[in-house]
Amino acid sequence: MQHEAHTEHHDHHADHHGNGQGHHGHEHGQAPGEVSWSMAMKATLHCLTGCAIGEVLGMIIGTALGWGNARTMVLAIVLAFFFGYSLTLWAVVRVGLSLKAAIGVALAADTLSITVMEIVDNGVLLMVPGAMDAHLSDALFWGALAFAFLVAFVITTPVNKWMIGRGKGHAVVHQYHQH
Repeated sequence: MQHEAHTEHHDHHADHHGNGQGHHGHEHGQAPGEVSWSMAMKATLHCLTGCAIGEVLGMIIGTALGWGNARTMVLAIVLAFFFGYSLTLWAVVRVGLSLKAAIGVALAADTLSITVMEIVDNGVLLMVPGAMDAHLSDALFWGALAFAFLVAFVITTPVNKWMIGRGKGHAVVHQYHQH
């Protein structure tokens, strides 16, 4: 049974490094050169998922309530942080961390990543002509949003790689997966 748990950890560890070689006995606070782009992309995709859920939900609610762009954008950003943090909370509580400790982990793991992602994707949306006035039923809305998320992903991935390499960001989450 202990061997099976070790194998699961090894497989999970390999997933986060993008290769099949585990670093047995090695903590996840790694030297910068040891962080794979695959690991950084997975952390960014995790962040992007929460942000996308929150932003789209915020835009749907804001539109349904007849709110203007500014109020809708604020709601979308608040919900992006909420869902971004929630995905991490769910993951670390699931492996046995208390809610209080999990909140600290989520704040440490996701704050910079979500902030960068929100600045970039909302900045892109503001720069795309007509995107802020497009309706949910318009192709321009969804196309601009997809483009904004793509740009945010490309810019946030190196940020996450840099943070993980210094034992910060999603490196904080990964250490709980070893237990």
